[in-house]
Amino acid sequence: MPHDLAGLPNLGAKSCAMLLAAGIRSADDLHRLGSVASYLQVKRQGGNASLNLLWALEGAISGLHWQEVAREHRTSLLLALEDCERMAGAAKGE
Repeated sequence: MPHDLAGLPNLGAKSCAMLLAAGIRSADDLHRLGSVASYLQVKRQGGNASLNLLWALEGAISGLHWQEVAREHRTSLLLALEDCERMAGAAKGE
């Protein structure tokens, strides 16, 4: 049974609404996609997502507070984000 997004730590009503608009409807969807891919899916849907959403998504998956994620995992997440964006650009022929 899919778990409700609103029950995850770090995710408020606006974050949940952005995820739902991007087709991420459950905690299971979020876990399957991962924080970086979920963040990019929100951005592609035109969501007004700052990097704070990325930290919150990673925290929702890992159980860490988003501020701890931002402090301790920022570099690895930014590198993963850059890699995903580069691969998406290469797939489009950019």
